[in-house]
Amino acid sequence: MVKKRTPVEVLYGFFLLCHPLPVFFHAVAVSLFAFMAGWPVFRWGTLALVISAHVAMQIAIAIFNDYCDRHLDAQSRSDKPIVRGWIRPSEAFLGGLFFCGLMILLLLPLNRLALLISLCYLTLGLSYNIGLKATLWSGIVFAVAIPLIPLYAFVGMDVWHPFVFWLVPVAALVGIALNLSNSLPDIEDDASHHTRTLAVVLGPDRTLLLTPTCLLCATAIIAILTMWQVVATRGLITQLTLLEIGLLGVGLLVSWRYWLDEKRRKLYFYLIVSGCFLLVGGWLIGILS
Repeated sequence: MVKKRTPVEVLYGFFLLCHPLPVFFHAVAVSLFAFMAGWPVFRWGTLALVISAHVAMQIAIAIFNDYCDRHLDAQSRSDKPIVRGWIRPSEAFLGGLFFCGLMILLLLPLNRLALLISLCYLTLGLSYNIGLKATLWSGIVFAVAIPLIPLYAFVGMDVWHPFVFWLVPVAALVGIALNLSNSLPDIEDDASHHTRTLAVVLGPDRTLLLTPTCLLCATAIIAILTMWQVVATRGLITQLTLLEIGLLGVGLLVSWRYWLDEKRRKLYFYLIVSGCFLLVGGWLIGILS
């Protein structure tokens, strides 16, 4: 029997299906990079297209994530909109296709390289949803996908800066940290379903040790590039950023046992996300200011 739904349930279900908080973080990231690329002379139409297309892609990936996980979620995630019957699987599938199409339409006025980079990112995201998230390759997907965000923003704005090359290893380490911290709250549940993500293979202990280590390694790369003047930055801004993230990374590393409590792991994820944004954002502001 098909569950009757109210309009409010359908609208709220689609809102949750879009994973608003992760999409918001991605929107902030691509907006930051696009603003940096366009500074100080903005082409507002191009800026809007670059940001809107990326947001549409992230929403499509988010929707297909819940669509692909609907059977697994039925066993352990009763709060999901498809499981609750607010959104039907066919509606989720069509919604994902709609946002994929919207992404392509928004990218058509931009240069073809921006479209190619976005299609590569979309392919990685969908591959992750379809099956790679349950394998050791999940961390590799994040390590490859995250550097594509700044690359896309600069290419989409028709700007190139030498530091983008050095941003790749930093973003790769940030991607691994984000993947591990994102998987951390679900390690036990994933393990019970024989899902072998990188975090499951490592276990909670080593995941909590490796995640801040990746963040600290990214911080160290920026510090070395700054000290050797490979990438010119405004000293005080970069130094304060490196100090703050260094303290955060060391603090999380030292207190790793505290975060073993499952109730605290979501907060841990948000701390890592905030640290990653602050690190990369502070570095970019130091470079371009």
